[in-house]
Amino acid sequence: MTWQQLEAECKNCEKCALSETRTNVVFGVGIKDAEVLFVGEGPGENEDLQGEPFVGRGGKLLDDMLKMIDLDRSKNIYIANIVKCRPPKNRDPFGTEQEACIGWLREQIRLINPKIVVCLGRIAAKILIKEDFKITQEHGQWFDIDGVKYTALYHPAALLRDVHRRPETFEDLREIRSMIREICENTYNPQTPAF
Repeated sequence: MTWQQLEAECKNCEKCALSETRTNVVFGVGIKDAEVLFVGEGPGENEDLQGEPFVGRGGKLLDDMLKMIDLDRSKNIYIANIVKCRPPKNRDPFGTEQEACIGWLREQIRLINPKIVVCLGRIAAKILIKEDFKITQEHGQWFDIDGVKYTALYHPAALLRDVHRRPETFEDLREIRSMIREICENTYNPQTPAF
């Protein structure tokens, strides 16, 4: 399946009830052959209205976090979600909704073929890293899954609610930058200075 076919099919998806209440399918944004993929749980209200992931207050914070380590959704990464349609009132997506939607993300991962996957929040980490993932204990740790490096950060929305988590997230970002420098060829200009 090509990228164009995948996106067209996803945008017409009716596999779960979320398709009945969405404004837009939020397929993803960024570079289609990115070495680094960021994955959140699902779109919120702003994302549903605009059809792009992470565009509200949490998205602004995510962009600021990415900028700190020379990443940019328009230049060198891709951003997607576990579910592509907004759960009502921004609730966590149900297991049945995640199961109905995960095939779209798995196909995106196959086509992008990233070297690093960063889960944004516990739900993405539980789906992509391991079912019993504990975000408060395991954020910033690295997991090797089928030759791809996976890690997780606190979700930007959680960082907006609890600013005390920001220092440890800053350290996690430094580690992500180090891992990118170690294993990715095209994500950074080699002249970029370290922190």
